[in-house]
Amino acid sequence: MPSVALLGATGLVGKHCLDFLASDHAFERVVVIARRKFAEAMAPRVEAHIVDFEHLGDRPELFGVDAVICALGTTLKSVGGSKERFRQVDYDFPLTAARLAAKQEARHFLLVSALGADPHSRFFYNRVKGDLEDALRPLPFRSLTIVRPSLLMGDRAEFRLGEEVAKRFGWVLPAKMRPIEARDVAKVLVRSAKKDEPGMRIIESDEIRALADSI
Repeated sequence: MPSVALLGATGLVGKHCLDFLASDHAFERVVVIARRKFAEAMAPRVEAHIVDFEHLGDRPELFGVDAVICALGTTLKSVGGSKERFRQVDYDFPLTAARLAAKQEARHFLLVSALGADPHSRFFYNRVKGDLEDALRPLPFRSLTIVRPSLLMGDRAEFRLGEEVAKRFGWVLPAKMRPIEARDVAKVLVRSAKKDEPGMRIIESDEIRALADSI
């Protein structure tokens, strides 16, 4: 039975990942690596570790698992508009985690990226996501799964005008660009971790929705 580590368990996608992992007995051990305490109830197979991500390298043993799901992410607003801090959370921390996992011989790394991820994008957000994808490709994982959701929908503590507009008018957009439920993204990530197929795959937003509907 496989073991899995989860980063970003307090985020919109990560919370759903944790729910699915905790209830799925296909995973013998679930290691939650978090930056802050959280109140979610833990199943017996789930262990939580609160770690300073700026010193993630001090805890390499946490990555001694079969698969790592990385749902880390922030927004420029959340980091006070600091591009440096945004890049640290969305690029440096995930890449450090991936390198640690590779050294611990994890065989599968799964990443929540974003629609339009491209290292040559004129948009800073998409450029950072694209840079991270490119940095992960050479790492010696047996499997690399990247999901690229569009605008994420779900229960958030704060109001976001863009999400409210998307709820009303998202249906007019092309399928690939329509908003997607964070729960569906998590469902596909956990399914991909269970299947553990070799090779690299990128799952675009419309494919995520179709896969989630089939599960």
